[in-house]
Amino acid sequence: MVTMQDVAERAGVTKQTVSNVITGRVAVRPTTAARVRAAIDELGYTPNLVARSLATGSTMTVGLFVPTLAGSFYAELVEEVEDVLEAAGYHLLLATTRLDGERARRYLAGLTSRSVDALLIAGDQDLIDHLPLLADARFPVVLCAWETEAPDQFPVVTIDYERAGYLAGRHLRELGHQRVAVLASPAHTVRVAGFRRAFAADGLTVPDSAVHLAPEPTPAGGFAAARAALAADPGVTALFATHDVLALGALEAARDAGRSVPGNLSVVGHDDNAEVQLTRPSLTTVSIPKRGMARQATELLLRAITKTGTPSNSVQLLRPELIVRDSTGPCPGV
Repeated sequence: MVTMQDVAERAGVTKQTVSNVITGRVAVRPTTAARVRAAIDELGYTPNLVARSLATGSTMTVGLFVPTLAGSFYAELVEEVEDVLEAAGYHLLLATTRLDGERARRYLAGLTSRSVDALLIAGDQDLIDHLPLLADARFPVVLCAWETEAPDQFPVVTIDYERAGYLAGRHLRELGHQRVAVLASPAHTVRVAGFRRAFAADGLTVPDSAVHLAPEPTPAGGFAAARAALAADPGVTALFATHDVLALGALEAARDAGRSVPGNLSVVGHDDNAEVQLTRPSLTTVSIPKRGMARQATELLLRAITKTGTPSNSVQLLRPELIVRDSTGPCPGV
């Protein structure tokens, strides 16, 4: 096994100089540093990460919490975070809460001993009540994909979810739809509020009875919510699903009910996930910059680690965009 001493001898420097080049704690002349790196490459030396962590107080690891990896939304987010961290020389420690509040609490409690250099929390499901566990954390924390009211003590990089809902509602209003229903996950109150605002601008109301909660964030959950919506008001001409996966179930429920999409029922989704681009008809949806959000949040964390970050109470809102495809059309009779 190649040691740091072997590298020092090959480069003609001291062991401490090799350590300084690897850790970056002390400046080393460029020519000397180049010689050390050449020796590392020639010998195939791999630093002892445990020893390095003890010496520098840094694990070179960033934690990432996501609710789930089912579906492409969080999968894309994880990939982008990993790419940014890898380019900066950091490792990723991934944890999925699996929509289990107690599991989320255990994971958060276990991180307060500084097993990571920073923590990124994506999605506010099952976590917001447990954030006080991070009050004494000795590492930076950034929140992203956050829809509920943002805590003051942490920076947030998220989507303008209210505008996302508004874009979906405005699109349906422009097509003449008045009798609509919403298929929503319980946490998506902000996007539902935006959807309602679009109708309120024309003096129309989307009542509570038109909002149907999906039992789970899956196509099956969307199918159940859509079936309930169509049964509750057979005159509904459009559905807004606050998740693309719910919209997938809604399309199936429409076929099951003998409704033509978009002939006599329009469907709008939210997220623009990869899997919906193969639906028939193709899904009109509100696209959100998932990878851009993940990149900005990770870069914010890296700046915070090096003490060049932004104020702790900053909130960055990224703008969504409506993508019109084949699942929406004019209201019948308009």
